[in-house]
Amino acid sequence: MKKQAIVCGESEIKKAVGDMADEIINDFNVVGNLVIVGIHTRGVFLARRIQRRIQLRTGVDVPVGTLDITLYRDDWTKLHGYPIVRSTHIPVPLDNRDVVLIDDVLFTGRTVRSALDALVDFGRPQLVHLAVLVDRGHRELPICAQYTGFTIKTTRNQHVHVFLKEVDGVDQVVIAES
Repeated sequence: MKKQAIVCGESEIKKAVGDMADEIINDFNVVGNLVIVGIHTRGVFLARRIQRRIQLRTGVDVPVGTLDITLYRDDWTKLHGYPIVRSTHIPVPLDNRDVVLIDDVLFTGRTVRSALDALVDFGRPQLVHLAVLVDRGHRELPICAQYTGFTIKTTRNQHVHVFLKEVDGVDQVVIAES
């Protein structure tokens, strides 16, 4: 059996999501120009949580989109024989909008690069910021997150798994050995 360690649980994740939402509110004085886009799968649920927090704090119902990057990945043929393509829904045009792209884990940067490629198919945002629940380092591309819930030092042979209630029935971040 692989060795696993729970890094954080429900209360820590809730606080991290709230802190990221508060930072986003502080950085975007006019939240009316903001669009939040979650990367499938867990980034979508984190995006919705952040959007709810922003709405509670500001009264503004920020549009939330979902983005599937499967066919934009440079390694999709290596990952799956038959890719599972999920729906992409961007509720408003992205031209001249402020976009916060949200994912669960930032590792090599390849998922974010793919997401940026996909986003331009929906318009040219004024700017794009990145929010991630976990930054684990080991970048292969020059990509960084403006909003980070947790920075966790890992080795390349470890895996970081984010479990969310909406998908997994529990909120946890777990590190597992390969």
